[in-house]
Amino acid sequence: MYRQQLYKQMSIEDDIKSTIKLKEDQKTMINLLYTSNWLKEKSMGFFKDSDLTSEQYNVLRILRGQKGNPANLSTIQERMLNKMSNTTRLIDKLIKKELVTRQTCESNRRKIEIYITNKGLKLLADLDSVVDDNNKELTKNLNTSELETLNKLLDKLRK
Repeated sequence: MYRQQLYKQMSIEDDIKSTIKLKEDQKTMINLLYTSNWLKEKSMGFFKDSDLTSEQYNVLRILRGQKGNPANLSTIQERMLNKMSNTTRLIDKLIKKELVTRQTCESNRRKIEIYITNKGLKLLADLDSVVDDNNKELTKNLNTSELETLNKLLDKLRK
């Protein structure tokens, strides 16, 4: 009984103050969108403190993952979490902050190569523990098995 009351208190219908019972597919889509926005809001504080957006942070992580090798705009775009982002604009802003550099490839003058700078690597290193702590805090209500199940279900949803 207590578990049912606890679940009832934390339902998406309550959070959005729905006056009707949602069908499961509607409830799922609303819940995913609502939760996505909730997670983004919970992460904005430490990005803002570092003068970054979550999209800029994502680009920096992609470039760090290149392990010193350059990436081009299309590589970054296909790996981004938010595919709707204007990658060129994000790169331009990161260049102004001296977190990345852009240069023309010597062997193919039409190709632009983007690298993360030491300043960008240091910023990511400084943020790593903050992001890890934030992730732990946001997922603290789920145990490892539940997290694994959630990840499998989200992967399955996208198939």
